[in-house]
Amino acid sequence: MPFAYHLPTTLEEARQLAAADPEARFVAGGTDVMVRIREGKIAPGALISLTRISDLARVAMGPTIVIGAGARVADLQTHAGVGRVLPALVQAASTLGSVQIRNVATVGGNICNASPCADLAPPLLVHEARVRIVSSEGTRELPLSGFFVGPRASVLAPAEILSAVVVDPPTPKTRAIFLKQGRVRMDIALASIAVLLEFEGQKCTKARVAAGSLGPCPMRLTETESALTGSTFDDATIARAREAAESDVRPISDVRAGADYRRHLAGALVERAIRNLMTGADS
Repeated sequence: MPFAYHLPTTLEEARQLAAADPEARFVAGGTDVMVRIREGKIAPGALISLTRISDLARVAMGPTIVIGAGARVADLQTHAGVGRVLPALVQAASTLGSVQIRNVATVGGNICNASPCADLAPPLLVHEARVRIVSSEGTRELPLSGFFVGPRASVLAPAEILSAVVVDPPTPKTRAIFLKQGRVRMDIALASIAVLLEFEGQKCTKARVAAGSLGPCPMRLTETESALTGSTFDDATIARAREAAESDVRPISDVRAGADYRRHLAGALVERAIRNLMTGADS
């Protein structure tokens, strides 16, 4: 089915195009949208490309880290500042698809697709990232944890545009890691886990844990966080965290894996992440 293709150069022009055509869809890298069009899962009246809006591609390191929604996933891999401050995000970017996909796919696209297996979502969730959204009423920010509402569903209204992801730099005491399990290399995740920990001596003063492919959308594992916060790390604490993770998640069974196996992976990845953070391993 034919459709119009627009190439605006400003956010306002893109927003006006979307407001004029309720059936239009925004597209950046197109690594997901074009596949879904070919499979007949969606049939947009028009595509509005965001690739020529230069402001969306910028990554700014400062008092807050602002990652433009149009930044390529490959840009995260090679950005020295992001790699130094948000290593778990770079780990996630490095696992997303193939080199070719990472050179096309964008940060905003990975988030706005709202797929349960979005690789960038768990590390951004543990860093308590916010999303910046542009609409006819101006710009607003909300926590990424409130952005996803279900499988491939978010709070974005049709003419709204996610313009950036905003992250406060972590403290020097913060350690974070992202782990992913697929069936084969370059597979989408059967399960993914991000863990962020802060310590005072041997005591955990802050814990953030998030999961992908283990529920209807990427999500924080709050009971797992509670099991870790305030604890001194030993085998008993790690066992409690593993058990909490298996209880926290809401996996499904599909052609790729059963719910019980995914639940087991949740616990195993949380344990591995904690032990790796304790020993300084990065994978």
